[in-house]
Amino acid sequence: MSCEKILDKVYEYSGGEPDSMSLLTRIHIGLHLLVCPDCAQEVERFEVCRDILHSEFLPPAPGLEDTVMAMIAAENGKADETEDAELPGGFSLRGWIIAGLVMLVSLATAFFGLDFNKVALAAGMSFMIPVGITFGIALTCYGALFIGSHLKELTERFGL
Repeated sequence: MSCEKILDKVYEYSGGEPDSMSLLTRIHIGLHLLVCPDCAQEVERFEVCRDILHSEFLPPAPGLEDTVMAMIAAENGKADETEDAELPGGFSLRGWIIAGLVMLVSLATAFFGLDFNKVALAAGMSFMIPVGITFGIALTCYGALFIGSHLKELTERFGL
């Protein structure tokens, strides 16, 4: 039998009792594993993985309900939120403003590059329309994301 057929037999009979395999098949597989070190190593890996999966490899996860309720209680308990309060995975108000200023300065200074002047001279004034639209879209999207993510702070600050 080829190595592939031997491994198929091992995988096929791995779930049941070892007695479910015929004596001749067990002898054939055993002899092949003695002769073929690659198959012996593969069967050893398979048995280790099977044993790991049958044991309690991963501890049980804590209840999701307790975590969610603790987060809700913590959110309700916050009375004062400062403007620099940073949410998990987000930017503070100061970070948004700094990022916006960096983006605005980088967009404004894009016109001073040497490559920009060469392309603008070659394409003419029709090149400025898509550039202006692109800059406008970038600034509008950034402003919309900023306002949308800080709606509560902005309404409190401006009394809206």
